[in-house]
Amino acid sequence: MKLYLVAFFSLALAFEARPCEAQTQTLLYNFCPMPNCADGADPSSSLTFDSAGNLYGTTGGGGLGYGTVYKLTPTGSSWNETVLYSFKGKGDGASPVSSNVVFDKVGNIYGTANEGGAHGYGVVFRLSPEGTKWVQTVLYSFTSKTGGVYPTNGVVLDSAGNVYGTDSSGVFELSPSGSGWAEQVIYSVGSLGGGITMDSSGNIFGVGRAISGAITVYELSPNDTGGWQTNVLHTFGSKAYLSGTPTLDQTGNLYITIVFPSASGKIYELSPEKKNKWEEKLIYSFKHRTAPYAGVVLDGGGNIFGITEVGDKFGGGIYELTPEGDSYQEKVLSGINSRSSLILDIAGNVYGTSDIGGSGVSCINGCGFVFEVTP
Repeated sequence: MKLYLVAFFSLALAFEARPCEAQTQTLLYNFCPMPNCADGADPSSSLTFDSAGNLYGTTGGGGLGYGTVYKLTPTGSSWNETVLYSFKGKGDGASPVSSNVVFDKVGNIYGTANEGGAHGYGVVFRLSPEGTKWVQTVLYSFTSKTGGVYPTNGVVLDSAGNVYGTDSSGVFELSPSGSGWAEQVIYSVGSLGGGITMDSSGNIFGVGRAISGAITVYELSPNDTGGWQTNVLHTFGSKAYLSGTPTLDQTGNLYITIVFPSASGKIYELSPEKKNKWEEKLIYSFKHRTAPYAGVVLDGGGNIFGITEVGDKFGGGIYELTPEGDSYQEKVLSGINSRSSLILDIAGNVYGTSDIGGSGVSCINGCGFVFEVTP
């Protein structure tokens, strides 16, 4: 399929207002090059690698009109796209807007759709490979009668195969039960930011807004009776916007992005000092009103990568923070804007999606694209 490199680079330069050092950026796939967007449109989720180096993600539109799950396969100097599943907008769900997908141990794919389902409030789904096809199963349809609705982020899996995610009211757990799945809310909070992160011990970390209005960073730890113990790690106050999914480093420190309405966005590190007590450290404060709505990703050298959305005339873009003594030095890698988190490959290349731009003819501002940036 033809790659629209000229349109891609023109788009990136149009958004790029802060100075960037020379980087290599490549369009991997441009959505909806022809009418009807059968290949998908508006990719607002982050990406997932499989063990063979293929990329997976979701689009909020296109397909049959209700979004898709897609796969990108490297073929020499280009990438081929395959639609694994097109949502029908009925009982199977619709609009997997910001849902990245995850794999279980046998190769099944899990994710969420923000709408549709049996009650119209979204679903948790599984895609299972059967020969050359993928078969979709709805594990749970959200209903306003029990807990929250409208899941807007992806899910995480524990070692026992339980599924965890966030909806409008808090953090939910899905557990296999007989021939179906049982759902329960394990933590209720006023509203949530990005998705959740799980460590190797099964502890869950997330960011939410309490009923009081304060932004809180929380930890959920499984206890001996099958329940969960809640620990509020830090409170940022009410004058802040919820932001991306928190990130854990190899030593257990937690990285949080926060957007403030009257100042630039900030990145914080929370470090466990004592039991139930975490120390806050401001890692970086952006110099202009750019909004880091996405979470960050770290490489093995302690460098931090992320992406911001346009905040003012200086714009947003992909950034790299390099540690220098007790501070970090920012380098803007590209002027691409997005709210979806980035991922890294083992060579340190950066991958992500943007739900606007590109040369898709069925969208006013373009139907989105998948990109790679080499620092």
